[in-house]
Amino acid sequence: MAPARGNGIRRLLRDLPVFAGATPPFDPASAPVEPLELFEEWLRQAVEAGVGEPHAAAVATADAGGAPSVRVLILKDADERGFSFATSSTSRKGRELAERPEAAMVFHWREQARQIRLRGPVLIGTPEENAADFLERSPEGRAAGMHGLQSSPLDDPDAVARAFEDGLSAIEADPRTVPSSWALYRLVPMEAEFWQGHPKRLHTRLRYSRSSIDDAWRRELLWP
Repeated sequence: MAPARGNGIRRLLRDLPVFAGATPPFDPASAPVEPLELFEEWLRQAVEAGVGEPHAAAVATADAGGAPSVRVLILKDADERGFSFATSSTSRKGRELAERPEAAMVFHWREQARQIRLRGPVLIGTPEENAADFLERSPEGRAAGMHGLQSSPLDDPDAVARAFEDGLSAIEADPRTVPSSWALYRLVPMEAEFWQGHPKRLHTRLRYSRSSIDDAWRRELLWP
């Protein structure tokens, strides 16, 4: 009987190094009262340390039946109202957020052995906020978002380039044009966890949680 193909993958995975670089210090006792302040501190440290694309985050959603899906996207903003990202409301994540307006988000900064996990309800922006976000994008980004067909089946690969050119033409004709499908989403965290890895597996996990938006944040350490 031939050996299972997965054996080679398992050996490959087992041989890969983890926590190969220097990990920054983290003292949870001195962490701020609210997670947004700590997120900004860690984000600035990641930028200064040269972490690649630290604004990229994996966002998980689920459909009405609870089946999950996840993808990596770019964080647009973070403030006291929540963590913002944008997409077409007709995309898979847009449809799932319409059915089930909640999500989880995770940032992974491998070079620093850090993760930040967020979970909570998701609110859609006002028409004015949606338009402002779209108009702040580059011309190429706006052209790519004009068609509203993201996640739809694609029969002709050349149609993507044609749609892009059509989008550029529409923007040139009216630089203020905004597709009705474009939406700015804001994840309002009810839970935020900051995870600092350690080469000897003495990881640190600090969790912030609250029961409602108006509640004060509670802080607690978790077993790694």
